[in-house]
Amino acid sequence: MVRPDSPPYTKAAVLGILRAADVLRRRGSALLAPHGLTIQQYNVLRILRGARPDGLCTLTIADRMIEQTPGITRLIDRLEAKQLVLRVRSDDDRRQVWCRIAPAGLQLLARLDRPVAALDKAVVARLPRQDQVKLAQLLESVHREPA
Repeated sequence: MVRPDSPPYTKAAVLGILRAADVLRRRGSALLAPHGLTIQQYNVLRILRGARPDGLCTLTIADRMIEQTPGITRLIDRLEAKQLVLRVRSDDDRRQVWCRIAPAGLQLLARLDRPVAALDKAVVARLPRQDQVKLAQLLESVHREPA
């Protein structure tokens, strides 16, 4: 990911981003695994909780994912099999499928809210508020699509 001839500050920035992402991913996975969820499945549930009561179509969910995944249909299949998500075909366009969070999905997220907040606090919230804001701004400029 980092070229050997990159300036040291570029190497340090890229490696810092990758290490931070790895810490969050590993800790998040460890937190969610006992509940039978992956980080991507948790992300879908979080997105659908925010879209209540209407829900969202599959492609919109895919667009809102933190980590882009080509297998959104399989991801939702797994959540539906766990009875955490409900699917409804659109009356207007039978090709369009709407997804809604099921009551069991809401209950699971409610149980996870406090541990996820504690993880956030352990990893990022220990930084002063102004550093958190600056970090968010810097990272936004890194992942924003070029104009």
